[in-house]
Amino acid sequence: MKIVLRYLRGSTREVMGTISRIGVSIDSDLLHRFDSFIKNKGYENRSEAFRDLIRDRLVGSAVGAPNVPVVASVTLIYDHHTRLLPEKLADLQHESHAIVVSTLHVHLDHDRCLEVIVLRGRSRDVQALADRLISTKGVRHGRLVMSSPEIASHRGHQHHHHHHHHGH
Repeated sequence: MKIVLRYLRGSTREVMGTISRIGVSIDSDLLHRFDSFIKNKGYENRSEAFRDLIRDRLVGSAVGAPNVPVVASVTLIYDHHTRLLPEKLADLQHESHAIVVSTLHVHLDHDRCLEVIVLRGRSRDVQALADRLISTKGVRHGRLVMSSPEIASHRGHQHHHHHHHHGH
């Protein structure tokens, strides 16, 4: 697949900066699949979907650098009957208390628990703790989602999600 980008005339001033209009040459079949995908995801237009895809790749690339400040969630599903597993998970979090922001614990059924651990710190430290948590014996499934607040926040004002934090 070859993608050709070319700048079109005219850009408009917006609150968050300049909007550049570009043309993208893309294989028709790929575009059809993309349109179906973004429709299912609820995007109003291609531009919003392209912006999110680009941002996602930029964030993904940035959090790979070891010292980048990140926020993250680690989701674990485990059997709480596994010998000493809850204690091991708690000990790991205590050892890294400086980067553990919060933990949510849910009892899924008689045997299984879901735990979501919110982390904040340098990418390498967050990744190291997540790896240790996920690889702990008895954890059935684990996933780390990392983001860089600085990179993720360069959104342009055309997005409709505004969060107001009071008291900081």
